[in-house]
This record gives sequence, structure tokens and C-alpha cells, in this order.
Amino acid sequence: MRIPVSWLAEYAALPADLTTEALDAALVEAGLEVEEVDDLRGRVTGPLVVGRVASIEELTEFKKPIRHCWVEVGEAEPRSVICGARNFAEGDLVVVALPGAELPGGFKIGSRKTYGRLSDGMICSARELGVSDDHEGIIVLPEGEVGADARPLVGLDDVVFELAITPDMGYCFSVRGIAREVAHRLGVAFTDPAAKAAEPAATAEPPYPVRVETDGCTRFTLREVRDVDANAESPEWMAKRLTQAGMRPLGLAVDVTNYLMLELGHPLHAFDRDALEDVMVVRRAKAGETLKTLDDVERKLDPEDMVITDGTGPLSLAGVMGGQTSEVGPTTRNVLIEAAHWDPTSIARTSRRHKLTSEASKRYERGADSGITLLAAQRAADLLVEYGGGTLVETVADIDHREPVAPITIPVDLPSKTIGVDYDRATVVSMLEAAGCTVEGDEVLTVTPASWRPDLTDPADLVEEVARLHGYGHIPSSIPRAIAGTGLTSSQRRRRRVARALADNGFTETYTFPFVSRDRADELGLDEKDPQREAVAVLNPLDDAAPLLRTTVLASLVNAVRLNLARGAKDLAVFEEGLVFQPAEGWSDLEVVELPVSKRPADEAIAAAIRRLPVQPRHVAAVLCGQAVPAGVDAPGRAVDWADAVEAAEVVAAAAGVQLEAAQGEAAPWHPGRCAELRVDGVVVGHAGELHPEVCERLGLPRRTAAMELNLTALPLQELDPAPVISHFPATLIDVAVVVAEAVPAGEVEAALRDGAGELLDSLRLFDVYRDAKLGEGRKSLAFKLELRAADRTLTNEEGVAVRDAAVAVAAERFGAAIRE
Repeated sequence: MRIPVSWLAEYAALPADLTTEALDAALVEAGLEVEEVDDLRGRVTGPLVVGRVASIEELTEFKKPIRHCWVEVGEAEPRSVICGARNFAEGDLVVVALPGAELPGGFKIGSRKTYGRLSDGMICSARELGVSDDHEGIIVLPEGEVGADARPLVGLDDVVFELAITPDMGYCFSVRGIAREVAHRLGVAFTDPAAKAAEPAATAEPPYPVRVETDGCTRFTLREVRDVDANAESPEWMAKRLTQAGMRPLGLAVDVTNYLMLELGHPLHAFDRDALEDVMVVRRAKAGETLKTLDDVERKLDPEDMVITDGTGPLSLAGVMGGQTSEVGPTTRNVLIEAAHWDPTSIARTSRRHKLTSEASKRYERGADSGITLLAAQRAADLLVEYGGGTLVETVADIDHREPVAPITIPVDLPSKTIGVDYDRATVVSMLEAAGCTVEGDEVLTVTPASWRPDLTDPADLVEEVARLHGYGHIPSSIPRAIAGTGLTSSQRRRRRVARALADNGFTETYTFPFVSRDRADELGLDEKDPQREAVAVLNPLDDAAPLLRTTVLASLVNAVRLNLARGAKDLAVFEEGLVFQPAEGWSDLEVVELPVSKRPADEAIAAAIRRLPVQPRHVAAVLCGQAVPAGVDAPGRAVDWADAVEAAEVVAAAAGVQLEAAQGEAAPWHPGRCAELRVDGVVVGHAGELHPEVCERLGLPRRTAAMELNLTALPLQELDPAPVISHFPATLIDVAVVVAEAVPAGEVEAALRDGAGELLDSLRLFDVYRDAKLGEGRKSLAFKLELRAADRTLTNEEGVAVRDAAVAVAAERFGAAIRE
């Protein structure tokens, strides 16, 4: 919300020497977030004065109408000024920027010859001064002293604060609420703008027949003004404030309702009374009803929507936006002003259902003040009469179904116990009264919130108000002492090792939201019976398009990949470590348990709620695309392939302290011929390889994109390894080539050799795969390099050969391997 300081100062007695910085600090201390401070005083630099048009000469020899004016600016002689605007006459007061002035956008004013005349200054429009978007003509001032500074007359002597209002401070969506907070923070007087009008009493005869048929409307008020110029130009002070607040003046009736909404925080609506037929009814919408709202959109109404209707059907989407059939138009002479109080939840749901957020809905869904509907309507009627020349109808409709505000009981020492600051009773009572509450009692206080504080509903809210209004600066800051313990758990240490290892190997860690769309399973090509399709839905998702919790990290990680690709990145290697969510066994048959917040739930209720929680194993996934090795002047480069994904999985396994077994596999979303099934101790813990081409196409990923995903929770936790013994003796290198069947995975042969070699094996690496008819049909040769080393001696050749033979013996036993001669 944008609020000019001059408007704020009308209701909070701001000190004359209050600086912008001090006011900024006061707003922040009150809990209001200052997003921007717009100092209008600096928009125009140099001389900007009030001028009087002494004479006008029409220049007709040019293609467009041009005027040569002599303008008095308080100097000995008038100034010659060229102007193209037509909306002023001789004798009018205008705003003149003299040479040396600089307008918004860096536009500097000087003396120059144009259209055959000297232009020694500029007569300004509102847009040229940056005070509004109006560029239909120059500004004509109603009054002013010739030669005086024009800034105060056009609103360039003010400072505008833009505030972000939190949902729990809905009453601050108004000058009234903000002024109250600032006045308390600065310790100055506050004047309630709602007191400007006297509240009339409801009459037996309403100004228009009306019925309220829904409990979603607790108060409904109508006032009528007849024979009013509803489209008259608003007074200059009102138009200026609306413009500074970010609203465009549209005509008196609309401007009055907008002005009072900003000032009081209570939305109003103006109906063209003559456009109404039969009885006005406030009710829920009926199935099949439609309404064309003021934004020119035909909306299909929902039975939960609240509407204001007449004999023709819906007139207004209550609390959100009016309809076109009854809007104030050029021919409107009789205006019916409506002020109501609506159920905040209903308004919020309607706004989101129709994807229609208005200034009115923002205030209603946060809780408007039900106590000032009649005052707001009366104030609007008074302004229409004063500036539109109308006649106020004496009859008043005020249908009031409000329930009394429920008092809240709170121990007087609860704020002290909760906050840790010693608040005495006088301070607690004073702060609660400043929050608009009436307080009774001694040791136990009975607190009744004001009608403009519907957010205060329980003792915790009152404790928060005491702390906020007394000042967060009075709450001491101290760092809690860390509880002595053993440091990180084994699982936490493993997670850090895995992330560090992947980062050391060129991967970039990213975090994505764990929410995915309902189409993601289809995009990943998951089989209809794939358990990964069984996803848990969130009841109130952040995004309606992504309501499901992910069952695989890849499902959300690809979003980060696509975003980077869209930003121009081509070569990517990213990873994410996080939770996936799997429905608990039989969760759909378990009853939903509602846990109370006012007291500790029963153990049985807690246990029942826990049983419905999804299983949440921790996975790590990586995606690679583009070039694994970039091309250079002396090398062609290399594209990412399935082996890079398998290598990433091996990096994770090594960091986790487990031995990974890789074998040919088949699983979505991987390519069936380029997919490795990853096992640890015979248990499948993940997959790696290239993604299926159709999956890449559906997700918008490059072809041959590679990926891996491992279930970290399924990996056995390793105890802390003892520090390795570093041998000072040289290594013995032996190569061995074994012949096995084509179907035997190289990884399993490697594991067999490693088991047979024993403790003297330092490293083992596959360096060649050979196929030839001489080996026999369906046979292949795998060549490995063994590096042997002892901690206490140099190995002899005989010892090296013995280790090699032992390794081959295990491979022969498992796979029928034979040394290739």
C-alpha cells in the first residue's frame, strides 16, 4: 500500500522535525515492512513556478496546432513559451518549468527557438511532472500565487511510503490503521478519521428494498444520494491523494469510494440506483448464474460465491468486484452507496476461484472493520453531496447480524513468561488498550478486542501484541548454549560427504520444491503399475498446477535443468539430495485426525496422525547434458553419455563407503538399452544411464541427457573407517585378461577379481574389452590392470602372480572365466 506522509500527518500528529528516516524506522518497529520510499520532492529540480497565461497567439502555419504564449512568472517581463496543449485559456494559472529545471527522465529545460519563436520555459502536464499518467493537457491550477513554487500545488512536496502489509495486520490496509500505529510508536496524538461522520440510525423504511439471505454477510448498509453529478471532477486534493496512492481518478462517485477505502480500510460500492429492478437480495449464487464484472470478463458463478442481486440477476460479486449492469455511468444521477461486512474466508475463496484479486478483496479477506460500515457509507454520502451537488435521502438501511465479540481470558503474567521480558500489569494493560482492546481484571485479564481487530482471537495473539507494541527492541538477544553431544550423526556425515564428493567432481547442487504436477508421471514414462505413480496430494498446495509430493527427486530436478537451459546454459551437471514421499501402507484407509492446538493432543491421536504420514526416504539424483569435455583447439570434445551417469553414482557410493554393483537394467525414465541397475549387497538402490528419447522430448531436454538416482536411505551406514596405512614400498603392476560369456557384466567380473585378490590389492581398473571369433561365439575378453602393494615390504613377482591367480580363480568359479593366452 502507498501512503503519502501528508495524508498520514492528518491523523497522526507527526512532529515538525520528523525526518523521513525516523518515520521509516517507526514504521518498521511497528511491524510494517517498508518496500520503497518515494521522495516526490526530488522528482523535479530547479525552478518550477506558478504562471499566469497573459496572452495566446495561435500559430496556424504548421501541420499541428501550436500556441505562442506570454506567461507571467513573477518577473518584470512575461516569458515567451511555445505549447501544443489546447485545454487552457488566457488568465489561467499553469505550472511552468523555467530554464535550468530538470523534469523526470533527465529532461532538461532551456531556452531555444522553435516554430519561429523563442520558447523560454515549458508549461507542464501531470505526466511530464511525474505526478500521474494524464497527458491529455497541461495542468490548470485552481489557485496559486504567480511566481511561487508550484511543487506544493501539484503534490511534489510530499514523501510516499510503499508498505507491504502482512495478513495479520489487515487493519493497516488503510491510512486509519497506519496512522494509529505510527502515533503509538512516536507517542503522539491520533485522530480517528471514522469520527468525521456522525453515525445515523437505521430507519424503518430503507432507501431501497433489500434482503440478506446468507450468513456470509453479517452487516449490510445502504445510503442514497439523488440528483448528484456522479461523474463530476473530484476535488484537487482528493485526486492528488488518489494519484499518490497509485490510483487513477475516474469520476466523483468512484473516487469517493476509493478514497474512503484507502482512508478507512473499508471498501464501498456505488450502484446506479436507476439501473436496479425489484428487490435487492444478498445471497449465494445459484448454479449456472453468470456475471460480467467491471473488468469486462463474463464469469461463471459458483454456488459458494456471495452475490448482490436484483430482479435481473447478479449485480455484484460481493466483496470482490461489481458488475457492469449497475455501475455508475455517464447518465447516473441517483447513487446508492453500499457498505457491508463479508465473511473473510468466503471472500478469499471467491477471489482465488475466479483468479480475481481486487483492492476490496484484499481488505475483506483480511478482516474489515464491521463497526464502521454505516459511518463509511455516511461519509461517502456527505462527500457526494458536498462535491457533486446531490441531495441526501434521509432513509437508512442497516441490517446488522453481528455476534458480540467474544472476550479473551489471559493471565497477566503470560506475556512475561512467553517473551522472557518482565512486563508489569500496567504495561500489559496499556499495550492491549493501544491494540484497541478493552481490559478488565487484575491477575487474570478479560480482554475484548475492538471491531477493527478481528485477528485477535486467543491469548497468543494478545501476547504478540504486547511484545510488538512495547517494542521488539526491548527483547534481549542471546545465543542459546549448544547442548553437549556427539556432533553430526552418521547419516548427516554421509550426506555431507556425498554432496562434497559430487561438487568436487564438477556437479552443482540445487534445491527444488518437492511438488510436481499430475502429468509428471506420464512425462517420465512411468508404467501404470509403477509404485512411483502412487503420490501423496497436498490439500493446500502452493501451486494448484503442482499438487503432488514427488516420489523421485528426478521428477522435480528436471525443472531446474529446464530453467537453466531456457536461460542459455547448454552444458549442465546438477544434483540434488532430498526427501521423496511415498504413501504409508494402507494410508488411504486411515481416518484423518484433527489435532487440537489449544492443548496437547492425546497420545492415541498423535499416533494415528503419524501413521498417516508418508514414508520419506532420502534420495540423491543427478542430471547431465551437453558436453562432458568441451571441444578445444586440439581436441574434439566429448558429449555426455550413460557412463557419466554411472560414474556419478559410483562417486556417491564411494563417498557413502559402499561398493556399488552395476548391471544391465530397465526402468523408466531411462533408455532400456543404456540403463544400469545399481545394487549394494544384492539390493537394488537406484538406476543410472541415459534418459529415454521420448522422455527427453516430453520434458524439453536435449537428446542423450543422462541421469542417475540413488536411494541414500537404502545404503547401509558405515562405521567410521580407521585412518588408512600408507605404504612406503613400491607397487607391483600386473595385467590380466579373462575370457567370459558376453552376457556377464564387466562390473561383476571386476567384483570377483577384487574379492579374490584380497588385502594386497591397491587398485583394479578395466582398461580393455576385446571381441573376436577366435575367442568363441558369444565370448569376450576383459583386460584389467591390478596394482598390488604391501604395507611392510616390497612384493616379489611370485607373490604378485599368486594374487593374480587367486583373483582369476574366484572369477572362474563364479563365471567360468579363463585367462586369455
